[in-house]
Amino acid sequence: MTNFIKRLAPVLLMGLVVFVISACSNGGNDSNGASGEKEASKWEEIQEEGKLVVATSGTLYPTSYYEEGSDKVTGYEVEVVREMAKRLDLDVEFEEMGFDGMLTSINSGKVDLAANDITSTDERMEKFTFSEPVKYSYGTAIVRKDDLSGIESLDDLEGKIAAGASTTVYMEVAREHGAEEKIYDNATNEQYLRDVSNGRTDIILNDYYLQTLALAAFPDLNITIHPDIEYYPNNQHIVMKKDSGELETKVNETIKEMKEDGTMKELSEKFFNGADVSVKPDLDIEE
Repeated sequence: MTNFIKRLAPVLLMGLVVFVISACSNGGNDSNGASGEKEASKWEEIQEEGKLVVATSGTLYPTSYYEEGSDKVTGYEVEVVREMAKRLDLDVEFEEMGFDGMLTSINSGKVDLAANDITSTDERMEKFTFSEPVKYSYGTAIVRKDDLSGIESLDDLEGKIAAGASTTVYMEVAREHGAEEKIYDNATNEQYLRDVSNGRTDIILNDYYLQTLALAAFPDLNITIHPDIEYYPNNQHIVMKKDSGELETKVNETIKEMKEDGTMKELSEKFFNGADVSVKPDLDIEE
């Protein structure tokens, strides 16, 4: 037995050495690379750069737009982000693009956030991280004033032409009700509205607050908000990449702080004609 143990000892010793080397190797090399250095988080990268890069359209009044004669983008969510960046001791750089490119740019890392009246949906929430709501709203419909575009309810959209961007929740509603799509690439509000007024399209499904302000900006057009169409209560958020960790925490903490100290309400009233979109509207709308 003693001779057997003696013969076995070198094998056991070699196994122990391999185990120790392996354990040390695993301790010094994690999934982030052979060097053992932990990969920097998105938040750490942003801090290192000293700025937030944010996707927005620059054409969606009053969320993201240019005032006449100004070369500086502004708007409700633009200013929410500016204030957020200030409180986080960061600069902010806006990258302007159409809505359909914003979520792609988040996933590719081209931008850190997107701020453009983006609504949370179950499908989007599986792919992206959404902040605390910065706006609460519901859907309405712009139609021609003289005949309501021949529409009494959403069930009458079969064969009608709905204007919008292809990936918005509102165009999804239009498709579900049989409308024909007329897709615009980062067009201005005026182009959307004039096309309904002159009959090139029939309806624009969109957010209530945005619709009311758009109408007020073009009072001479033959358009109105449909009196009987209210649907889809929803929330709008700042959007970031899935599993953003500390970045998500910082964004949400700052939004909550801005709500509590009245900053969000003040910005809302400035851009939404006195309305506070940072609180839920008291309406009985079917989900």
